[in-house]
Amino acid sequence: MGFVVKKPGVITTVQDGGRFGYQGSGFSTNGVMDRRAYRIANLLVENDPNDPVLEFALAGPTVRFTTNTIFAITGGDFSPTLDGQPVPAYAAIMARRGSILRFKASRIGCYGYLAIAGGGVQVPKVMGSRSTNLKCEFGGWRGGPLSPGDYLPFSTKSMDFLPNLGSHRIDGDDEFYQFDRSEITVRVVPGPQEDMFTDRGVETFYSQPFTVTPKCDRMGYRLDGPEIETKSGSDIISDGIAFGAVQVPSHGRPIIMLADRQTTGGYAKIGTVATVDIPRLVQRAPGSKVRFQPVSVQEAQRLLREEAQLFEQLALKVRRPSADGISPRRTARRLAPILEEQARRCQADTLWINRASRAERVGNRNDLKPRPSEPKASHPPTTGQTHPPKPGAQRPSAADAPHPPESGAQHPSTPTARANETREETA
Repeated sequence: MGFVVKKPGVITTVQDGGRFGYQGSGFSTNGVMDRRAYRIANLLVENDPNDPVLEFALAGPTVRFTTNTIFAITGGDFSPTLDGQPVPAYAAIMARRGSILRFKASRIGCYGYLAIAGGGVQVPKVMGSRSTNLKCEFGGWRGGPLSPGDYLPFSTKSMDFLPNLGSHRIDGDDEFYQFDRSEITVRVVPGPQEDMFTDRGVETFYSQPFTVTPKCDRMGYRLDGPEIETKSGSDIISDGIAFGAVQVPSHGRPIIMLADRQTTGGYAKIGTVATVDIPRLVQRAPGSKVRFQPVSVQEAQRLLREEAQLFEQLALKVRRPSADGISPRRTARRLAPILEEQARRCQADTLWINRASRAERVGNRNDLKPRPSEPKASHPPTTGQTHPPKPGAQRPSAADAPHPPESGAQHPSTPTARANETREETA
């Protein structure tokens, strides 16, 4: 059970957190472009942080679900609809078998993410990751973007319930992305080849705005703006490239290297974008303005720790109790053993009084099993009286009532008493 692709969108791929440990062999890390939206999408449907999602750019896909499931959408605004009805982003949504989910062109942002509850789509791991490597054509779904008619199975066949579903939503993330601003500021850790640029070139990089050009993709974002001056060119012996590295080729305009970047490069790097700000950068459409602000390594690490704490708080928030997320059937299954255990404890509970004698007088109220009816004790009727005494008739006094035998005395009807009477008569 999964979904069928009716329209694939511009470029829709399966991605996860990335493929690490193979850059030394020439394989890029791949993975999602916007790690913040990716983490929140999996969090909303209670998936593992590294479970695969669908990533789409500029225009989203149209898919038909073949089973009941729960999904969440994050990232840019692609005007999603489920069976023709608008659905909110940043919320867990229930979809029934046969429902059709449609995305339009992006209204705000560039990248969107679709997370499926129960572990996401079921694709094999290649070199420890389910991410798609478009250049090498492996990983993800058959090593490339989705096509019309593709059927992607889910890791979990059917999802009919998610605890506290009503709480699995947040009020978007516009405050972080700053979609309402035409210009954003991105924090950068200086280096590692900052000394190859003149003081004027470094000042230009941090003081002047740059524009996102149409030449931007999963490999990198090429910016346009004033030339960044170097001392004697920017060519270096090729070395490794980190996610977010800012290369400056000979033309003096920066290029920010992203998820599908090459493993090494031969241009000087004036800095590296802080990990927490890369999602804000990749969601900027061509024509947007970007400024850079230098920060220390310690500051970048502090920002990353704060983001991790934010994810922990969101995880607690989306799992809080919610009335519309309660399943009556599951609640009954959970309550049944609790109530049965309480009933057993009540039956086994012993008080300081004699429970057996009390049960004979007032009945055992804790006994849940019906007791068989016992015949009432019958007394021989008084001579000449076969009916209850009439009203007003004299009742026998307390002195006439039989008394229990004294301690040590034998009842005349017992065998010992009859033997004593026999010995007295013989004597």
